[in-house]
Amino acid sequence: MNADKTRRDFFRQASIGMGSMALAHLLAADGQAATDPLEPHAPQFPAKAKNVIFLFMEGAPSQMDLFDPKPALQKWNGKPLPPSLTKDLKLAFIKPTASVLGSPRVFRPAGQCGMELADVLPGLATCADDICLVRSMYSEAFNHHPGQLLLFTGHTIVGRPAMGSWVIYGLGSESRNLPGFVVLASGNGTSGGTDNYASGFLPSTYAGTVLRSTGDPILYLSNPPDYSRERQRSRLDALRDLNAMRYQATGDHEIESRIHAYELAFRMQASAPDLLDFSKESPATLDAYGVHADATRAFGTNCLLARRMVERGVRFVMVMHASWDHHSEINKGIVKNCGATDQPTAALLHDLKQRGMLDSTLVVWGGEFGRTPMSEIRRPEEADNAGRDHHPNGFSLWLAGGGIKGGQVIGKTDELALNVVEDPIHIHDLQATILHCLGIDHTRLTYRYLGRDFRLTDVGGKVVNKLLA
Repeated sequence: MNADKTRRDFFRQASIGMGSMALAHLLAADGQAATDPLEPHAPQFPAKAKNVIFLFMEGAPSQMDLFDPKPALQKWNGKPLPPSLTKDLKLAFIKPTASVLGSPRVFRPAGQCGMELADVLPGLATCADDICLVRSMYSEAFNHHPGQLLLFTGHTIVGRPAMGSWVIYGLGSESRNLPGFVVLASGNGTSGGTDNYASGFLPSTYAGTVLRSTGDPILYLSNPPDYSRERQRSRLDALRDLNAMRYQATGDHEIESRIHAYELAFRMQASAPDLLDFSKESPATLDAYGVHADATRAFGTNCLLARRMVERGVRFVMVMHASWDHHSEINKGIVKNCGATDQPTAALLHDLKQRGMLDSTLVVWGGEFGRTPMSEIRRPEEADNAGRDHHPNGFSLWLAGGGIKGGQVIGKTDELALNVVEDPIHIHDLQATILHCLGIDHTRLTYRYLGRDFRLTDVGGKVVNKLLA
């Protein structure tokens, strides 16, 4: 054996050993590494919002059946539009010659601001003065997976970090015993799936963690029977030291992420059951969220969990409800989905406000795009079967709290909701504004990957000052 090589190997191994011992010595008593990537960071400038709750209505809610009344649709109901109006539309399933579908919804003014909302949103109507309704959103993506990717990662291709990942990368999390980015789901699943909350090329520490509202919050989080916490702690200490040695040798951030994941999971075993324990919530609160009613139980439970999470310092909570993809029976679908989500959504806003948390919590409600004013008929033999196709050219969403000026409507679409005619707001503009509310300049929140700097807003986006308080 070559003596020089043996000598080099000896010193390399010795340095690894001493380095790992030093690193292990720096590990805090609760198992956190000396450089915790989720340690809270100061924002780049004074922020209005500390936390985000994104109520994601997967599948694309119909703007003209909820937020953007269009009486002209009734005049065109059952008739095709002129080719001059439809020649540039991006349509997923229907043809431009499809007949217009009028909305049966009744719109009424709500709040002191007089915001017009559909009759299926009585809960949200009580919050009208707190929300900023945007009727002029637009996107380039007209299919679900690309649309959701653009909304949450800033690009239509897979592999980019999600919005929640960018937020905790930039700000860390004030929660020590829960993940900084949490995902709660109800309904039928999402087209984008895990891509909506993956960390992409950021270290996996920044990925969203899916929590279940019943049973174990995270699968396999509980210990097997007769497996003591002391025994688990001893095993984790050994794993931590081995991982620390490997991290010292390689500098691989995924090993560091693994160390933090193990330690966070250990702390969550004690904190997660308390998170799911609603026994200290008042009966009035539980009733307001609809936790005990069949129609609202799933989404209501998730909205209440979202409030409890931001109370505990979780930075970004994504609450997903699927699916609003009403290609058929849109009238029935709208009533059903609003019946499941409207009451809990209003309860969340009222609850945050009365606890003094709405000013520091940014709430966003919306989907990946909107729906066409023309109808889609998949089963013509059935009555009231009409639905609507995908429509990215002009749709609605709303924001509340955390630096947003409530009681106002921003933007306008034409009389048939085909295109934006006033204050167009792109997905990247929305992202830039959300980050601004958190005290982050979207152009300065970057991560170097493959030789260049990436950001959530890609190469576009501007803060929409009209939205801000």
